[in-house]
Amino acid sequence: MLQNREFRQFAILFFLIAAAAVTLGFAINRLAGILATISAAAFGTAFFAFTKARYKNIAQISEQIDLVLHNADHLYIGESDEGELSILQSEITKMTLRIREQNAALKKEKEHLADSLADIAHQLRTPLTSVNLILSLLENNPDENERKALIRETKELFVQMDWLLTSLLKLSRLDAGIVVFQSERIDVNSLVCAALHPFLIPMELHDINVQIDVPKGITIQGDSGWLSEAIQNILKNCMESAGDSGKIEIVCTDNPLFTEITIHDSGAGFEKEDLPCLFDRFYRGKNPNATGYGIGLDLCRMIITRQGGTITAKNHPQGGAIFAIRFPK
Repeated sequence: MLQNREFRQFAILFFLIAAAAVTLGFAINRLAGILATISAAAFGTAFFAFTKARYKNIAQISEQIDLVLHNADHLYIGESDEGELSILQSEITKMTLRIREQNAALKKEKEHLADSLADIAHQLRTPLTSVNLILSLLENNPDENERKALIRETKELFVQMDWLLTSLLKLSRLDAGIVVFQSERIDVNSLVCAALHPFLIPMELHDINVQIDVPKGITIQGDSGWLSEAIQNILKNCMESAGDSGKIEIVCTDNPLFTEITIHDSGAGFEKEDLPCLFDRFYRGKNPNATGYGIGLDLCRMIITRQGGTITAKNHPQGGAIFAIRFPK
């Protein structure tokens, strides 16, 4: 308390005033001097006790703040009577609760980042292991045809790794919230054609039949580039599921409530236990032969939901999987 400069100045000033009052009192008469002395002592004692109690409360608040700075798990600030200290305690309590929530969020983000890095390392290790194996086979293989086949396989693996890294970069940008989606009127027919264009040759090579039923004039609000990316991820999943000589149907319907785009493939559909986790990051399903990385559908979900839409996936009653994208009016 005495370390406070203002308190020391006030104490000196009070002592001088009290001394002057006592001197003046004794100058008048003895009784006035005694009364002045008693009054000064009583006032000084009361002020000292009151100030000491306030400083004690301030010290307790300071200790609690120090605990907050050292990440205390439990924090308690007692209630005070009405006044400035009560308001201060209330504000500090709000601050500590906010800091605790932020610490919990940061801890959760760190755990999520650690898990994501482990998953990314695992995802990259698989194709890299295959590339190393192919390179060792190339080194000791004299057959020209087999060498060409191994080189083609290596190129495919590098393409997969390039797609994986690109998708992970997009996911990280979306997670960080630095992606700014454009809002424009998009013709759904043009959007579907643009998303389908990169797959036309692979579909032709695998004899996959595509049927499109998208009436002209239907529009949605959003970012055409990112939405095309989302639909391409769904189409990629459907192509892998449909396989050779498969079939994919793209249908768009419009009503006063929403615009819906459905994509249905003729594949085997989803396992029942996989349905709740289809859009979870790095989830590859229970099938041990799954070839995906568990990234495309999560990226698709983030792109669509960040623009106000919804996406669901289920098994079609007639077989295969069906994805439904809805954009409310």
